Amino acid sequence: MTLICNERTKLLANALDRASTACFTVGIATPVAGYIYNISSLRESLPVWTMITGGIGWISACVLLHLLARRPLGGLT
Repeated sequence: MTLICNERTKLLANALDRASTACFTVGIATPVAGYIYNISSLRESLPVWTMITGGIGWISACVLLHLLARRPLGGLT
């Protein structure tokens, strides 16, 4: 691989990993903070099982994106 191909591969991996971080922030950290601080009466309007189900989905997306980010890095020399 050329130096340019290596840098493009790293750029792709970084973009996917940043997307996984964004998924965590949007899907896990923000709802949990809203639930803890009861923003807009979130505790009364959103059942716990919905938070747990949504959290599992978002965590799955985070892990998938992170693993996809690691995959192209295996081909670097």
